[in-house]
Amino acid sequence: MSKKPPGRDERPLRAVVSTSRSAARPLGKPGGTGVPPVTTKSRAAVILKLLRQTYPDAHCELNHDGPFQLLIATILSAQCTDVRVNLVTPALFQKFPDPKSMAAARQEDLEGLIRSTGFFHNKAKNIRGAAQALVDHYKGEVPRELEPLTHLPGVGRKTANVVLGNAYGIESGVVVDTHVARLSQRLGLTKHTDPVKIEKDLIKQIPQDTWTLWSHLLIWHGRRRCMARNPDCPNCELQSLCPSAGKL
Repeated sequence: MSKKPPGRDERPLRAVVSTSRSAARPLGKPGGTGVPPVTTKSRAAVILKLLRQTYPDAHCELNHDGPFQLLIATILSAQCTDVRVNLVTPALFQKFPDPKSMAAARQEDLEGLIRSTGFFHNKAKNIRGAAQALVDHYKGEVPRELEPLTHLPGVGRKTANVVLGNAYGIESGVVVDTHVARLSQRLGLTKHTDPVKIEKDLIKQIPQDTWTLWSHLLIWHGRRRCMARNPDCPNCELQSLCPSAGKL
């Protein structure tokens, strides 16, 4: 399943938090040094600042032109990489550029175009059904509200948040994909594994006007530094703030 954050702060990244491990140690622990413990919410604010400095161009990596294309691309991105979806969607949208044409498409034609994204039978059924629902109930327009979006075939809360945040600039929630879930757990911002519960934890800690950006930043960091296997902890910009650093 684009926005660009503000520019880079000129100060060194580590200087915002600490210049040494010994100085960083009190961040999560009270007593002994006279330094008060940092709350989860204030730590999240520092993480947000560091990630904005590290990835000033972070944005949605699904190529799209408008809400409808983003909706379809996000449905296709389930259990599939953005890179693979971006290889498939140009031909798909050239043949079926709008909800009306996609709703009228034959199932087998859609399956042939999206086969490489995996689960192509269900995905073809869903994008065709979503397009038909847009034609039947919304005059071919993608809704700007969470609830009607989640009633479309193949659309859950995550997909709806992607569309609202990136196509309309509406901060409806935090997109919790596998990267956001993994990093939120590693950074000690949540103990949950359920995406809905993770999102509830994150929205308490992150300013609402950065909910969409937060997801992009964690996704970029998860793809470039904090990978699922062999995360690059020694060179991580968040090392002094991460309770999992060096333990993975």
